[in-house]
Amino acid sequence: MKENSKVNFETKCVHAGISEYEFGPVVPPIYQTSTFKFESVEHGASLFAGEKKGYTYTRMLNPTIQAMEDAIAQLEGGHKALGCGSGMAAGDHVVCSTAVYGPTTTLLNTIMKKYGVETTFVDTSNLDEVKKAVKPNTKVLYVETPGNPTLSISNLEEIYKIAKQQKANLVVDNTFMSPALQNPIAFGADIVLHSLTKFLNGHADVVGGIVVVKDEATYQHFRKTLNQLGGVIDPFNSFLVHRGIKTLWLRMQKHCENALVIAEWLEKHSLVKSISYPGLKSHPQYELGLKQHRGHGGMITIELAGGLEAGKIMMNSVKLFQLAVSLGGVESLIQHPASMTHFSMGKEARLAGGITDGLVRISVGIENVNDLISDLESALEEVRKVNQV
Repeated sequence: MKENSKVNFETKCVHAGISEYEFGPVVPPIYQTSTFKFESVEHGASLFAGEKKGYTYTRMLNPTIQAMEDAIAQLEGGHKALGCGSGMAAGDHVVCSTAVYGPTTTLLNTIMKKYGVETTFVDTSNLDEVKKAVKPNTKVLYVETPGNPTLSISNLEEIYKIAKQQKANLVVDNTFMSPALQNPIAFGADIVLHSLTKFLNGHADVVGGIVVVKDEATYQHFRKTLNQLGGVIDPFNSFLVHRGIKTLWLRMQKHCENALVIAEWLEKHSLVKSISYPGLKSHPQYELGLKQHRGHGGMITIELAGGLEAGKIMMNSVKLFQLAVSLGGVESLIQHPASMTHFSMGKEARLAGGITDGLVRISVGIENVNDLISDLESALEEVRKVNQV
């Protein structure tokens, strides 16, 4: 599909990234090959010199991978995208959200620190904290919104203004919303990241990441770096992600619909001490979410009366909700961030990000919502029995 096609998002999901292929398949073929044959020495030389378009080696580029990359770039309103082997393969000083994917914090505090990159972690939903954290050598403002797992919402438009004053890049992890619900580039973001493993693929059978950029110069710089580091995604996983994107709009509508019903039910439950969901009016950034999102997403976090022990009973008692990390698949998942996805951060960093020991993260799938509520109700009844509350 041509990038300038004026079609609705759900149509883009089905057609984005699709080109003309030999024999006319409607689905991009899986080019499961490491290398590509040249017509001649001269042809090969012209490809490596960038004088002709084509493919040389799958680490450099592959038609199946490119189809997936082009699709996501179009959905995000970006220029081009780069597929990575995982969401972690993606300055002198970085300002980063405290509520962020656990291994991102670990990466910045360990590996990047060894290369002289200093990081200041702040609550990016608080603009005053963001402004105070910026230093003369700040090169990147890294924001995950909604935050993982607290679901705090950061004002991208205002943070972009702060970044531009410093001549720094605004990098946004858009995994929790997906391009269906939020487009950070529209609010000024320079770079958008996703874990392909989550909502974009949607079927819990892929590990991958994507980097979306706004201009050709950045794309070429990142492409050369990615090719040298070797952290590229493979053709088959790219095929699976591109397949998943076709139903992205339909899935996200159901995720949002189910999650709102469940969040409203949980908010009224006597055993729920606190709840965070962008679609609830009790959410501190509810109004901002209405401006920044096209839906409230499929993620909910709760804390039960009884804290961690109550949460353990609940998580061990569910039947439909599967006790597993990750999120964004068609199946509903439940997990404990402090001992699982965010364990590597350390307790001090977790608490600074609002990740208490009793926090439970729920990824709402596309099952029948009444079945999901019944499962949660039964699990919470087990909590009531044990705690006698």
